[in-house]
Amino acid sequence: MEDLVSRYLRAGQSLSVLDIGSYDVNGSYRSLFVDPAWSYVGVDLEAGPGVDVVLESPYRLPVASGSIDVVISGQAFEHVEYFWLSWLEMLRVLKPSGLIFLIAPSRGPEHRYPQDCWRFYPDGYRALARYGHCELIEVTTDWEPHQDAGSAPWGDTVGVFRKVVPGWKARVSGALLRAAGRFHVGTTA
Repeated sequence: MEDLVSRYLRAGQSLSVLDIGSYDVNGSYRSLFVDPAWSYVGVDLEAGPGVDVVLESPYRLPVASGSIDVVISGQAFEHVEYFWLSWLEMLRVLKPSGLIFLIAPSRGPEHRYPQDCWRFYPDGYRALARYGHCELIEVTTDWEPHQDAGSAPWGDTVGVFRKVVPGWKARVSGALLRAAGRFHVGTTA
């Protein structure tokens, strides 16, 4: 996450940052977002260290659509039962051209907190980008074990996504498809 922040965010630029899964179990990203121009809010399902807002559901963020510049989530997605719903919600709150920094395990032992459902690979992130109609700017996976014995079983997939601003053709096409879905041609007996 520190690498992504240093490469993608400019110090002094006004940014709103939303951290999904911010409960400090064994570390927090909060210290990476201390620039005075950045507004950081950590959300999670239970109160505790690192949590500013307690969510009622992992599938509904209490944030206005298109209001966040950067959404981050690290080592949380594997615990979300229906992560694709959370993914669409993250995109909903993101401003056009906003960024998502997503880090999720590619390998590692089961760690139920409260559940452990998924592991992610680059093709999974490509699928998320297609599903969310966003751009995958970069994706990397730790394929080789870490030299530290305690970290050796763990690996992560790291991705940076950008919310695409749809062109006029895509907006018109989407509106037509939504309108067509409201009308059903029925048959009579």
